[in-house]
Parts: sequence; C-alpha cells; structure tokens
Amino acid sequence: MGRTAAVAIALAFAGAGLAGSATAQQPAPPAKKAPAPPAAAKKDAKQAVPAPDASQSAWVKLCEKATAIKKDKDKEEKRDLDICLTHHERLDGNTGMVLVSAAVRQIDGQDKQHFMVMVPLGMLLQPGMRASLYPKDIWDKVTKNEKVDESKLKQVKLAYTLCHPAGCTAEMEMTPDLLNDLKTGGGLVVFAVNAAGQPVGFPVPLGGFEQSYAGKAIDNKQYGEARRTLMQQIAQRQQQIAEEQQKKAKEEPKAAPSAPPAKAAPAPAPKK
Repeated sequence: MGRTAAVAIALAFAGAGLAGSATAQQPAPPAKKAPAPPAAAKKDAKQAVPAPDASQSAWVKLCEKATAIKKDKDKEEKRDLDICLTHHERLDGNTGMVLVSAAVRQIDGQDKQHFMVMVPLGMLLQPGMRASLYPKDIWDKVTKNEKVDESKLKQVKLAYTLCHPAGCTAEMEMTPDLLNDLKTGGGLVVFAVNAAGQPVGFPVPLGGFEQSYAGKAIDNKQYGEARRTLMQQIAQRQQQIAEEQQKKAKEEPKAAPSAPPAKAAPAPAPKK
C-alpha cells in the first residue's frame, strides 16, 4: 500500500497525464510543455496537459441555494438553505474524465458536515474506500521520491453511498480531528480496490484547503465558464493528438512487398 501511495503521488507531481481544478478557477493559461515523467513511470503515465501551478490552490468553495420542506402533521414548512462544497477535483488531461474528487459538504443550519470522495467506476464496492493522511513534512518528502515511514499515518475509512456515470462516491461524517488534519496536512491518498483486487492510490493535495474552507464562495457562473474553457482545451488537445497520429501513419513508409519464395531447381536427369 505504501509503495502504491508513493508512486501515485510521484506521478501526480511529475505532471504525468493529470490536470487539476485550479485551472478552473480562472481562464486557464496557454498550455506549456509538460516535464517528462520518470523513466520508470513512462509506461503507465499518459502524456497530457501539465498540472497547475503548485502555488495555486486546487480547492474551491461552491455554494448554492436549496429549499428544504419540513412536514409537521398537516403542515408543510419551506425553508431556504445554503449548501456549500469545499471542493477539489483532478482530471485526466487527455480525456477530461474526473480521476478523483474530494469535498467537504456544509449545510446551513446543520452542525454535521460530511467528507466525500469520488473515484472512477470499476472499483470493488465491498472493500469500501480508505484514505491516508500525510502531514506536510512527510508529504513534501514523498513528492520528492524520498523514503518515509508511512506506518504511522492516520487512516480514515469511507463507505460507498452512490454510483453514477461520472464515478462512485463514498463519504463519512466529518470529525473535528479530520477537519483539523485537512486544514494542517500536506495531502492525502485515497485508496480504492479495482476489479483485479489491487489497491489504486489517488493523491489529493491539501494546499489551499483551509483558506477555501474559511473563505467566501466563488462565483458559480465564473467557475462554470472557466471549467468549460478547460474542457475545450482538453478537447483541442485530443484533436491535436488524433491529427498527429494520422499524419504519422501517412508518413510511415509502406513495407516493401516481400519477394516470392525461390523455386527449387529441377533435379538433374539420371545418367544412363
């Protein structure tokens, strides 16, 4: 498990096939050439748009209005509520698919909050999901491929609650300890079990979480427009890759036709 976490974090910070939601907070800058991933990871990592600037938070706070209906005997009482998500998501830079998303849900007037994580479809539901919490110092070491003792990391377990076309979501009730760890930690790695029974690690950096959680919600319209811009960039990249592959296929020389097999020489006539 520890090696799985280390590899997942290293790939995420090598810019190998991942794009974060930080680019969706504002119009994304023109894509730059992504740094090459480590040689050992090339066979598993997809070439894609580079990861967002590490100085920019990948967490945003989104809020919307909802109406709650409370029934008391024959009466119905309607109440407007604010539902807020302090949210992070990481996308596949080639397809736009959400690789992992995490969020803290707050509902106006309710003391209980919930921590939610979504991973792609295809994971085994029975084992559930768990997450390892990394303090900042250990997280920094892992991102540099340095060896660390992961046996003392805090673990949290989440139960799957819902699957839909975008992925499967698991959640747990937020505790004061978990909230403090999210505010002060460096990152976490979410573990799910794939159909082959192997654990898959999904890294989630926590930089900027505390500021987003405590701050004001961003404009939903602006966020939506920026996210559409990001998806358009990914679509353009898909088209570019397809065109490059077609061009390469046309430029490859056709294999020369193989010569027909030589016929065997006729046997000499027998001597009289």
